[in-house]
Amino acid sequence: MEKLLVSACLLGHNCKYDGGNNGLSTEIVENLREKYELIPVCPETAGGLSTPRMPSERKGELVVNSAGEDVSREYRKGAEYALNLAEENNCRKALFKERSPSCGNGRIYDGSFSHSLISGDGVTSELLKKNGIEIFGESQLDKLI
Repeated sequence: MEKLLVSACLLGHNCKYDGGNNGLSTEIVENLREKYELIPVCPETAGGLSTPRMPSERKGELVVNSAGEDVSREYRKGAEYALNLAEENNCRKALFKERSPSCGNGRIYDGSFSHSLISGDGVTSELLKKNGIEIFGESQLDKLI
């Protein structure tokens, strides 16, 4: 069975910055499990950030939290962890949380904390794409199921 790397928050794990999750419906998760072995990952907690934590956004190559602190190192560490996990499990696809500074794919927040979106990828999505892993957001579930 093909393995799919999945943002842990989409699977109901309480690892979102505010301590909650972005859990998909039970039906969607079961549909995914029929086709894939799901490999959960939260790059942000894997990189050493706590839950809950201050929200963060990308500002160019940096990631800063809402207090203006540079948390780029933690995001890069989490991205490396996710890449290693994907490679260990031979994951060629990932289902990631859209707009996230780590998992966003194609559209992310602009770093102003004003809910403005720009073209771009989260740190983890960017690294995985460079290594040949195809990234899907939750609005693209139809392409996976």
